[in-house]
Amino acid sequence: MNKRVGFIGLGIMGSPMARNLLQKGFQVTVFDLNQGAVDQLATEGATPATSGKEVAQNSDCVITMLPKGEHVRMAVFGDNGVMEGASKDLIIVDMSSVSPVDSKEMAILAAAQGVHFLDAPVSGGEPKAIDGTLAIMVGGESAQFEEVKPVLQAMGSDIVLVGDSGCGTTAKLANQIIVNLNIAAVSEALTLASKAGIDIDKMYQAIRGGLAGSTVMDAKIPMILDRNFKAGGRVDINLKDLTNVMNTAHELSVPLPLSSQLLEIFHSLKADGKEALDHASIVQHYEKMANVTVERKEQ
Repeated sequence: MNKRVGFIGLGIMGSPMARNLLQKGFQVTVFDLNQGAVDQLATEGATPATSGKEVAQNSDCVITMLPKGEHVRMAVFGDNGVMEGASKDLIIVDMSSVSPVDSKEMAILAAAQGVHFLDAPVSGGEPKAIDGTLAIMVGGESAQFEEVKPVLQAMGSDIVLVGDSGCGTTAKLANQIIVNLNIAAVSEALTLASKAGIDIDKMYQAIRGGLAGSTVMDAKIPMILDRNFKAGGRVDINLKDLTNVMNTAHELSVPLPLSSQLLEIFHSLKADGKEALDHASIVQHYEKMANVTVERKEQ
């Protein structure tokens, strides 16, 4: 496809993703309500825009990376939104984490105006957004997927067309169940081990090569031990994702007892003022209940 790509949403994930597009030679037009984020990307070669409409007017493909479905709808279908500047056959790629219902409805609305819409949420957090190795799960038509694949390859390493519209966001919901329950399981284990008084570093080294080992464990245990809860995946964003999980599960009559309990833990963290922390802070919920802190033993 032509190399003109629009990017709307320059947050923790969006900014490094747009930066990778620039580094791979794409002409990138950017917009965000945070003017500072737009200005920063402009110093790196992006073209700044003042609206989604202006982004669409200068792009063959428009990517949205926004917190919630309501934000995507506003950016695409609202006043001065993408659809007001969209040419026929523009491809919108929503890489936000929204519900499958939202994705399907937006795809239908876009198609009615001759515009294609793919849902393409990502997994890997800020580190993989920075190094361009995100996992990208896509829902939509295969022809448009193939057309934008070079764009997606600039931001990710594992890119799969899962199925038709809504399948990408459904895959992301499954991903979020696995990731967040894995963090919760790690948190329970670390809390138990800390209360028992063993050396967590040594325990981690002992078990990481066995069946319990995981990418989540390798990413989150060092953060927990360093007491570094700077967000790569914020509590409030994962709370939103798990809310979408439960809403979808209820519509499908699928009981998810573990996910429902974890959703309440996220609500507890938010109520405790931790909504902007990384989801590794799930451990703080367990620490509080057990009156213990997971930390390194002094050497």
